[in-house]
Amino acid sequence: MLNLLLSIPLELRLAGYLVIGLSLGAAVNWGIYALAWNARAISPWSAKHADAPARHWFDYLPVVGWFTLRRETPLHGRAFWIRPLLMELGCGVGLAGLYWWETTGHLAPAWASRALALLPATTHAQFLAHLVLIALMLVATFIDFDEQTIPDSVTVPGTLLALLFAVLLPASHLPEAIPGPPPVILNLLLTSPIPWFPALDGWRYVTFGCLIIAVWSFSLIPATATLRYGISKAAIYYAASIRRDFYWPRYALLAVVPMVGIAIVWTLGGPQWEALLSSLFGLAFGGGLVWAVRVVGRISLKREAMGFGDVTLMAMIGAFLGWQSALMVFFLSPAAALVIAVSQYLLTGRKDIAFGPYLCLAALFVIVFWEQVWAVASPYFMLGTMIPLLVGACLLLMMGMLMFWRFFRELVFPEQDASDEEDAS
Repeated sequence: MLNLLLSIPLELRLAGYLVIGLSLGAAVNWGIYALAWNARAISPWSAKHADAPARHWFDYLPVVGWFTLRRETPLHGRAFWIRPLLMELGCGVGLAGLYWWETTGHLAPAWASRALALLPATTHAQFLAHLVLIALMLVATFIDFDEQTIPDSVTVPGTLLALLFAVLLPASHLPEAIPGPPPVILNLLLTSPIPWFPALDGWRYVTFGCLIIAVWSFSLIPATATLRYGISKAAIYYAASIRRDFYWPRYALLAVVPMVGIAIVWTLGGPQWEALLSSLFGLAFGGGLVWAVRVVGRISLKREAMGFGDVTLMAMIGAFLGWQSALMVFFLSPAAALVIAVSQYLLTGRKDIAFGPYLCLAALFVIVFWEQVWAVASPYFMLGTMIPLLVGACLLLMMGMLMFWRFFRELVFPEQDASDEEDAS
């Protein structure tokens, strides 16, 4: 199949991916409007608004259809059609550009010159995984822009897809160059840039993998609790809310099925197990890092610092890209925040912005400029067990800075702080 694809001239392949990208943009638009908390009948692929006129076949055409759908302006607002039109156009051009960048040696030109480029099967596997991740991040980003939420219906299937990619296409993980005569290009693993430990093939790590899935599934349960009456009462209320709303069967199934799959892949071993365990630790590290920041922000500022959707989003990114990439995404997100905040203010005048788009833009940057990012960051990952200690120290430093900021704010702007607390409540 791949040989047949490669036999097609590159120009025709790019034209084909342009068309596929336009269709992907239509799917992304459907997800943005259909999976949001307040679903809206804007996409032609959703059920139409009750007051909208009948739709025609040309309304479903990517890009072109939005010019005819302008007739629904009285229902959806002035210029509602411009953003989805640009989304489909951007996905078409972006998908073709991503294919050219990743499969023609441009993702890693220096590595290509030393190792005769990555194998076509590897570059196409990476392209496919990144295509899926970017599409999911686009849906999450624009729902977050619109509603300040990231639905589980985007991140949970996305995380499961990341684990499936690890098993079916272990080569879909980002590449890393191992220096030496001759240099070797491998896929990013749990231990990178250090070689794989044989101990990671033992029973303890399949247990860790299953535990990660169990905690991830359990954390998704939409149960409620309060610490107002103590920890023991909070646990009782939490368990009662799970029983009352009968959430546990679906989330138990969400945990059990992947755990069975993890055990099967572990028995097979090889690249599939290495890639799967790497994705599982990426899931845990990415989600756990943002969860820790969320807790630190809550303790320091006495208010919600970020939503749980940011946790599940980062878990999905970590599952696709690995824990090393998740850490780089997190530290690059402030720069992405500056770009997004300024752009949003200039375009819309809005000053509020969610954290999810920062993470998504930083993840896109890591994917596209992976060679340069890894060249700078890889020496730091040689620190091994020192890395969690450094991350913990950064979290403590962040807590101290946020507490100082809260103290300063309460001292200098007490009225503004009280007003913000009322708005938050």
